[in-house]
Amino acid sequence: MHKLACPLILAATVLGIGTLSLPAQSNELSALSQNNNRVGAVFVMTNDAKKNEIIAYNRAPNGYLTEAGHYDTEGRGSGGVTDPLEAQGSLTLSQDHSILFAANAGSGTISLFGIRRSNLFFLDKVASGGSQPVAVAQFQNLVYVLNSGGAGSVVGFHLEFGGQMRPIKDATSFLTGNTTAGASVAFSPDGQFLLVTERLANTIDVFRVKPDGTLAPIVVNPNPAPGTFSVAFTPNGNAIVSETGAADATNGSAISSYIVGQNGKLTAVSQSVPALAAGNCWNAITPDGKYVYTSNSGSDSISGFAIAKDGTLTPIGSTIVGNNPSGSHNVDIAVSTDSQYLYTINSDSGNIGMFRIEQNGTLTNLGQAGDLPKSAGFNGIAAL
Repeated sequence: MHKLACPLILAATVLGIGTLSLPAQSNELSALSQNNNRVGAVFVMTNDAKKNEIIAYNRAPNGYLTEAGHYDTEGRGSGGVTDPLEAQGSLTLSQDHSILFAANAGSGTISLFGIRRSNLFFLDKVASGGSQPVAVAQFQNLVYVLNSGGAGSVVGFHLEFGGQMRPIKDATSFLTGNTTAGASVAFSPDGQFLLVTERLANTIDVFRVKPDGTLAPIVVNPNPAPGTFSVAFTPNGNAIVSETGAADATNGSAISSYIVGQNGKLTAVSQSVPALAAGNCWNAITPDGKYVYTSNSGSDSISGFAIAKDGTLTPIGSTIVGNNPSGSHNVDIAVSTDSQYLYTINSDSGNIGMFRIEQNGTLTNLGQAGDLPKSAGFNGIAAL
């Protein structure tokens, strides 16, 4: 696969660095990337149907948040009440944390921003190539967008110098059918595979990524457990899938881990480990690969699991490691890039839940931040 460090070149453009020799440029960009990571930030997307915005927050060393600004995506969200996108990944950081991708589900576009601490700089906006984009995944110079509406699809783009996205010829791949409710998309850490979850079809789809950036034919993996929702990868390459559980189950949500075979077939490592909660639709893996947390919207809680090197999932303590106030209805979830803090969008209470991640994986509740409209359709969160 052709490999480019596009986001690092972008950092030079956004931050106003002049022309440098390659060694000097590399050193300067490395220092900038490290500086960005030393100062934390959290970004939340309004998903407003008239004017989609991103709200930025500064993160203090103790994990507390203060609002820093609003940024227009120049697109429209879907609007709605609570979790209208029914997806994870509508707001996504690039691998090196220099770009923020935002899905504008209402206008069918993707917006790109350069990042400096909690400040955002608008870079580009492109058509998603389908209907109702809900999630974005990036690996080096490749970006794939998941369109959940109409004929569900994933569409590929090249990420160019300066932070522009350009469509790849013949890089549209369709899901198993129309309106199967694509819910998440993720690249494997080596970039060999792209995984997509379909809620209504209850499948985990695997595409091999070809050298030109297009995708090989879909390999469909039916999930034996009900409620397939989001997928994310551990640094070691295991796929972690959140499962909401059967509709009539009490606290029936679960989480599974898989090995992706070279033929695109999945082999379960841990199958449907109980979350002991309801509404586990989203998960967040710590960047150091030690833990995964699920956001349980039906229980206002967070479940935690330790991740072994082989991908085995083991509940942390009594499984429920954090609680938001009753009625919060926490939806999207994100972990800071230093693996020290966790944040949730609390849709019905109109704020962000803040938690410190302890060495043993348990969570310390830091309270709530922000004064957001309640039940107003917020979707998408990303954390530095």
